[in-house]
Amino acid sequence: MADIFSGLEKMGLGNISGGDLFEDPSKKTVNVKSNEPQKKLVLVNEEDYLFDKSYKCPICDSDFQVKTVRTGKVRMKAVDVDLRPDYSEVDQNKYDIIACPECGYAALGRYFTTLTKYQIEDIRSKICMNYKKQKYEEPIYSYDHAKKLYQLALANAVVKKAKNSEKAYICLKTAWVVRGETQRLDPSAADYENKKKENDAQEKELLTNALNGFVMARQSEDFPIAGMDSTTLDYLIAALAYETNQFDIASKMISELLTSRTANSRIKDKARMLKELMAEKKGQQ
Repeated sequence: MADIFSGLEKMGLGNISGGDLFEDPSKKTVNVKSNEPQKKLVLVNEEDYLFDKSYKCPICDSDFQVKTVRTGKVRMKAVDVDLRPDYSEVDQNKYDIIACPECGYAALGRYFTTLTKYQIEDIRSKICMNYKKQKYEEPIYSYDHAKKLYQLALANAVVKKAKNSEKAYICLKTAWVVRGETQRLDPSAADYENKKKENDAQEKELLTNALNGFVMARQSEDFPIAGMDSTTLDYLIAALAYETNQFDIASKMISELLTSRTANSRIKDKARMLKELMAEKKGQQ
């Protein structure tokens, strides 16, 4: 977990580390292989797809603006097996965190204003009192900046004792951002192999944390969970288990989906595809 929060000390939040990310202290050891070659993707005029959206911070009442992707401007060219949307013009996942530059409060949009008074008090005392303001004036978000925002959101989620599903969702979307960066690496760069290896390891850890968190959330939280109904979450758990080589979990969830009376045909088709991918992956090991 220390790696997930590496770099937060520059924001004055070096104390947000150690301990268990999720409420259940049990840990699963996961080994993932991801050796598929990546092709560099080129972004053109990313700034043209963005605008500044205004927010009021629920913690410090400051008014601020964040970069936001214009609705309808980007085209989704594909969806990864774990439901990551892959966009042509701009990686929209980079811009999904809302972060107050004054006090350090950060969260995914769906959770930004849903705070209890006790959570506000915890964030003020453990985040805001230690936060060092960071200046970022670039017209688009770099991947490094986007990852720092996700780190900050996860730190806030830990401090406010957020549900396991919220922390898992942040881990999942951070993994998506890392994957987007990997896709856009230049294979001809001198440090390509080292950077790709580093990113792959980081993505694996994040996907593992996301899987563990969603499994715990499924056992203890009411639906919808992170905006998902039960069959969508079950598919996502199966997909994350497939990606992290936990084939026993993946097989169990796929079987439940294929025999479910409530799962729609779209989810069942995705489950069948996942079953085929898993068989192929197991055969390669």
